[in-house]
Amino acid sequence: MTDILNIQHLNYKLNLVSILADVNLTVPTGSIVGLLGANGAGKTTLMRLISGVAKDHHNAITIGDQTSAAQRKQLVSFSHQLDGANNHARLSQIVHDYQILYPDFAAAQFQELVTFLELDLHKRLQQLSKGNRKKFIIALTLARQVPLYLLDEPFDGIDGMSRKKIIASILQWKTDDATILISDHHVDDIANLLDSVAVIKDKHVVATAQAETIREEYGQSIEDYYEAIYTGGKQND
Repeated sequence: MTDILNIQHLNYKLNLVSILADVNLTVPTGSIVGLLGANGAGKTTLMRLISGVAKDHHNAITIGDQTSAAQRKQLVSFSHQLDGANNHARLSQIVHDYQILYPDFAAAQFQELVTFLELDLHKRLQQLSKGNRKKFIIALTLARQVPLYLLDEPFDGIDGMSRKKIIASILQWKTDDATILISDHHVDDIANLLDSVAVIKDKHVVATAQAETIREEYGQSIEDYYEAIYTGGKQND
């Protein structure tokens, strides 16, 4: 199996403050990988760097065989991209803008996701509940036809029914060659989705493991594995 994402010795500073230090990570094509870490650990920053939204000046990130931010942007769909949207815009207008901005946007697939997630595209962005805003972001993100999808805290602060809908939409949509990197600090929300995990702490990736290995060889849940790393408790190697 080839790796869609390869990160080697990535360092990143913002306003002279070190945010990430010597980050190394590979993600196999077709997998769902959980990027786990506490709030402020650097998960969103790492996703912004992978997607090309933030600049990696040392070409430490490779997607496929592309290293430049401009090239990577064409290969990644990042779920954190509604921050600059007009809150008064109708969802249908935002979708129209997406179709112009991203030639790889699949309108038919988007409509299937909208129907499944029970979204009303006549509403304005400011009218959406937090759960429906998350659903809309997921639908926009998954409708693009790219090798790598970055889902940043897709379940943060939303109700259980919305979480179940979003998880079901991901499972229903995902093809064998689609790769997803999904971040969360509430591990239980995503544990059943994952093929493997990468734990980020103290500015770098401190552990990676296959979900099957954690459960069967280590005899731990993914949440227990993650918590052992963060609390400094005993963990299996």
